[in-house]
Amino acid sequence: MSSNRSRLKFTDDAQNPVAVRLWRVSKQYRLFKSERSRLLAAFFNNVTYDVVSANNNLCFTIKRGESVAFIGNNGAGKTTALKIISGAAYPEQGVVEVNGRVSALLNLSAGFDSSLTGVENLRLRSQIWGIGREQFDRILPQIVDFSELGAFINQPIRTYSSGMKARLGFAFASALNPDILILDEVLSVGDKNFQKKSLARVKEILSDKHVTVLFVTHSLATAQQFCERGIVLDKGRAVFDGPIAEAVEFYGANI
Repeated sequence: MSSNRSRLKFTDDAQNPVAVRLWRVSKQYRLFKSERSRLLAAFFNNVTYDVVSANNNLCFTIKRGESVAFIGNNGAGKTTALKIISGAAYPEQGVVEVNGRVSALLNLSAGFDSSLTGVENLRLRSQIWGIGREQFDRILPQIVDFSELGAFINQPIRTYSSGMKARLGFAFASALNPDILILDEVLSVGDKNFQKKSLARVKEILSDKHVTVLFVTHSLATAQQFCERGIVLDKGRAVFDGPIAEAVEFYGANI
C-alpha cells in the first residue's frame, strides 16, 4: 500500500503532453533472511531484516511520444521505476503521474492461471483490461498467429514451457495499442525468428508518434536503436538525463 507521503495520479488522458512524471519518488524493499522470517514479521515487530533503497528521490518527466531508455547496472532501480509507473509497485514517498493506457511487458509469463487454456487466459486478461468481447474476438486471431502457439492455444497453461508463456504474454501486450509501452528485457523472448518478429513489432509501435516507450535493456546498442533519450540510474537515483548517445557515453565512463 502507498503511504500518505506519496501521491499517485493515473489517468486515461492520452492527450496530456506529459505521459509520465516522477518527482522525488522513493521505494524501499525489506530483505529477510528466509521466508519463515518474512512470515513471522507479519505478526512480530522484533524480526530483523535489511532495507534496500531501490529508488531514492527519483525525478524525471517524459513527454508524450518520447522513447526513453533506462540504463544502469543490476540493482540500479530501473525495473522498480517501471513497476511504479505501471502500477505494479507503490512508492513510500513522492509524486507519480501517468497519463494514458499503459501496457507493461515486464514479466511476460506472470499472472497466467495454469489450469486455464491459453485462450481462456487471454480472455481473462482482456476483461481485466476492460476490453469488450467484440474487440477481443477481433484481436484474438492476431495474438494467436503472432505467438506461434498453434494448437497449444487451447491447452492448459501448465503444459507450456516458460518460453511459450512469454511469447503469449508478448503477443497479448503488444496487440493492445497502448499509449505508454513499457519494455523490460523482453526482446530476447523465444528463438531468433521470434526475436526478429518482436523487434519488428516494437518498431511498428514506435512508428506511432503518439506512443511513449520506456525501455530497459542491458544492450546499449539496442537502446540506441530504439530510443532517442537515455536516463542513467545509479543506486536508485537519476544521475544523467539526455540524448541517448550521450547517456551511453556517460554510463560507459562513469558507472
